[in-house]
Amino acid sequence: MDAGTLYMVATPIGNLDDITHRALGVLRDVDVIACEDTRVTGKLCAHYEISTPRTAIHQHSTEQKIASLVLQIEDGDDVAYVSDAGTPGVSDPGNQLVHVARSHGIVVVPIPGATALGAMISVAGCDMQTFTFMAYPPHKKGRKTFFEKVTVMVVEYEQPVIYYDSVHRFLKNLLFLSDMLPHAHVVVGRELTKMYEQIKDGSIGDVCEYFAQNPDKLKGEFVVIVHT
Repeated sequence: MDAGTLYMVATPIGNLDDITHRALGVLRDVDVIACEDTRVTGKLCAHYEISTPRTAIHQHSTEQKIASLVLQIEDGDDVAYVSDAGTPGVSDPGNQLVHVARSHGIVVVPIPGATALGAMISVAGCDMQTFTFMAYPPHKKGRKTFFEKVTVMVVEYEQPVIYYDSVHRFLKNLLFLSDMLPHAHVVVGRELTKMYEQIKDGSIGDVCEYFAQNPDKLKGEFVVIVHT
């Protein structure tokens, strides 16, 4: 029996309409959907009446669980991997799964679609021909080093930097960065593609002041672009 295929499938980052026909077809046709959280993916599947069995592969999954899924693909099953939202492979175990699958000679196919990174680039309003993406800042240890790297890329290399942040640390981190880069400009995306989507841009000081004075806006997930 021939081995199956691993599909890396992009799912919506908020608005459920932001999924491709191809992605829906793959999710319906595969034997298993591997996902970060079966409940989160379950809502998407229920919306589109997809009954494919689901299994969890998340950051706490053991190497044995990933190996077991790869063995299932080797035995002929087609598997789709999805993160909780967007294109997998950034802040999820998708890359680890791809690495193990490829080491076993399994074909891995990308099914492109929504990504918060791409959405923000489209509304950046600054030169994005070259940029640096740095995912999420560390919670505590390494935070200073993270933002020192942001400063170097923006000032010395004159490249915009994009990073993601959570509601719990967004303003604290932006204030921290404003002390290091007081003359920087930022573009902040909040709740992208959702009902209360907001794009806020301006000097880093003005944006910090806006969110400090409007705590009701400190909700959801954030994407930040820092540039000169």
